[in-house]
Amino acid sequence: MTAGAVADVTIVGAGVVGTAIARELSRYRLSIILADAASDVGTGTSKANTAILHTGFDAVPGSLESRLLRRGSALLLDYAARAGIPVERTGALLVAWTADQERELPSIAGKARQNGYGAIRPVPAARLYELEPHLGPGARAALEIPDESIVCPWTTPLAFATEAVRAGVRLLLDTRVTAVRTSGGEHRVSTTRGPLRTRWLVNAAGLEGDLVDAMAGGDGGFTIAPRRGELIVFDKLARPLLNSILLPVPTARSKGVLVAPTVYGNVLLGPTAQDMDDRRDTATTAGGLAFLQEAGRRIVPALLDEEVTATYAGLRAATEHRDYQIRVDRRRRYACAAGIRSTGLSASLGIAEHVVDQLGGSGLALERRADVAGPPVMPYIGQAGIRPYQDPARIAADPDYGRIVCHCERVTRGEIRDALASTVPPADADGLRRRTRVLNGRCQGFFCAARIGELLAADAGSGT
Repeated sequence: MTAGAVADVTIVGAGVVGTAIARELSRYRLSIILADAASDVGTGTSKANTAILHTGFDAVPGSLESRLLRRGSALLLDYAARAGIPVERTGALLVAWTADQERELPSIAGKARQNGYGAIRPVPAARLYELEPHLGPGARAALEIPDESIVCPWTTPLAFATEAVRAGVRLLLDTRVTAVRTSGGEHRVSTTRGPLRTRWLVNAAGLEGDLVDAMAGGDGGFTIAPRRGELIVFDKLARPLLNSILLPVPTARSKGVLVAPTVYGNVLLGPTAQDMDDRRDTATTAGGLAFLQEAGRRIVPALLDEEVTATYAGLRAATEHRDYQIRVDRRRRYACAAGIRSTGLSASLGIAEHVVDQLGGSGLALERRADVAGPPVMPYIGQAGIRPYQDPARIAADPDYGRIVCHCERVTRGEIRDALASTVPPADADGLRRRTRVLNGRCQGFFCAARIGELLAADAGSGT
């Protein structure tokens, strides 16, 4: 579509939910804009989470979250297999450490069955220590959730955005929405890069969802109260210490501190849960990291003897409601997908399917395209599969796939070149990290940062 033209749909927010909605809408004959204030897709909650592909076993039965999470996780498993998104089915153990927690296990199992997940099963203490020999002393019992998985949180929204852009969606980054005025059957959206005109407006703005809702004349039925979660990333040498995701018995406030492997071969410990006033405060704190270390010492004591690769924090878009805040206003041609919190990655495709169905039912003309290409094949950055440096045939065809730039993560010159030339290229080193794993290893860029800077500068200078 040309600049200044009236779009059929404009989506505000290019996180995992916004990109999933854009991807779903791109399958229809529509002109679509996807706008985000950041310089890349998936830079908010989508990039800083525990990266678990949830079954939805512990969602509130009968809730919208439960339904969309169950649907979304099934869709994402299928999509990931076709798009090359790293996923590992590790299973999970929900561990009870106290008598009170042990008494909660039957009700959690009952909730899982209400949510349509019947594979959950009790695990006595003796069997628990056979499954996880490095577990700390004192565990009383557990529930096994064999279908919980780990997934790449970076490749997922990037795959959605890539598919959408290739299908004609106009991606506008560094484009913050500052005002919305509705008149004459269209929304006039003021942004930091100029005005946009659109017939339908979809709010998937995450942490700023209530602010965009107010601009669009929403009913004010929710307020975003950011909840910060700090996490510690341990070196790959810690990976043999656990075989599955180790979950705590959740509380009314939080799912608690877990220990989980990542698809990159590391081990995560976290998150904390601290309510914040600042929607941009993703700093880690001495107190938060000390709290996590204490929790980790109880769950897997040997973990604290391993090297820490990184620490980070993410903000979850919590609201005063326990359920997703998804609504479509036919009269105003406005949709809102807010309050998604920590399950947005797993539920993203289910949320997108639901929102688009609601839009269609509210008057958006949905004429399916005959030329839908399907998922792109994304560069594989997981640890379990074959990476370019391990593929002799690929290196023989193109020696750049054998030229290591980042030795910690075994990232090659060929992978960096491909990322810089991709459909949705990185704007900076952080974006390149999410596409290739450079700067993500034990040395945190001490060895490769200068070379990465040179390659980014050369790419910018070439005008590509």
